[in-house]
Amino acid sequence: MRAILRTAAAVSAIALLAACGSKTQAPNASSSASGSASGATASKFLGCMVTDTGGIDDRSFNASSWQGMQEAAQADPNIEIKYLQSQSSSDYTPNINAFIAKKCGIIVTVGFLMGDNTQTAAKANPSQKFAIVDYSYSPSISNVDALVFNTVQDGFLGGYLAAGMSKTGVVATFGGQKLPTVTIYMDGFWDGVQYYNSQNHKNVKVLGWNEKTQRGSFTGNFTDQTAGQHLTQTFISSHADVVFPVAGNVGLGAAKAVQNADAQAGSQKVNMLWVDTDGCVSAAQYCKYFISSVTKGIQASVKAAVLAAANGTFKGGNYIGTLENQGAVLSPYHDFASKVPSALQSQLDKIKQDIQSGKIKPATKSPV
Repeated sequence: MRAILRTAAAVSAIALLAACGSKTQAPNASSSASGSASGATASKFLGCMVTDTGGIDDRSFNASSWQGMQEAAQADPNIEIKYLQSQSSSDYTPNINAFIAKKCGIIVTVGFLMGDNTQTAAKANPSQKFAIVDYSYSPSISNVDALVFNTVQDGFLGGYLAAGMSKTGVVATFGGQKLPTVTIYMDGFWDGVQYYNSQNHKNVKVLGWNEKTQRGSFTGNFTDQTAGQHLTQTFISSHADVVFPVAGNVGLGAAKAVQNADAQAGSQKVNMLWVDTDGCVSAAQYCKYFISSVTKGIQASVKAAVLAAANGTFKGGNYIGTLENQGAVLSPYHDFASKVPSALQSQLDKIKQDIQSGKIKPATKSPV
């Protein structure tokens, strides 16, 4: 993530449901390598993935990474795919090493927290190809395809959208953990609200994060849905009517709080934005509350990395997803297509163009 944050700073002065139809999915997908990863069938290319602790069905970056693996296997019948699930950070290195022992054609690691483990393994095994989601290296590593996303850009659009849709003049965001890959979203969201205020002479407030001070609200992990529900209820009690959780599976707790608020007679109407994936696909049961989703192109970039390794065109380095290359975008409005005013939609289209041209430079104070 360091490289993308450098890029964001320079430019600015700056998922899916668990995939159960895999090709030879690892049985039980436990954090232990025992029995979970067998060698590839003769002549088959083996693509392997190590999840972060959110798990394969986090409706966020792990699930969308696995979907990218599946799409690669669907595109090339010679590709066989497997994953190992990390229950804690202590599983990262053992899971990576288990796949090195199985001679995987590429090992995809998922999440910022696996950056150091992946780097150590890559340098110790220079002939082994790796890809990592949400982390990059400076200088780049020749056998690691680092996939990062400038989500300060679409986070900015999400913040502007949230402010434009708020009826109470209060919106909120929170993170799972205070990591650069999380706070870059929150920076963009906060900045988008401020830009809305300046352009429309409004004073929409943001709860849960301040881009200037880099202080805000976090649940401490990406798995505790109850914590996400309680924190969101606190925001709703403070009149927030649009909430943006940047917390993987914890966001389902936020969605539950929004649903509960909707069921209470006389309560304010509350909606939200999803993160990483299109929430109307990955958490469809809550689609009616998702104005949009602030997404990153994880599926496409993982698919491309696996296919490149399989067909012999793999190149290490840092890929950066942006608005321009569709690597960081807002999802469709779905149920809100007729509810988001046409004027607001037009403003968002213009802002997107201005960010791409450099006329608008979202700022981020995340570490570089």
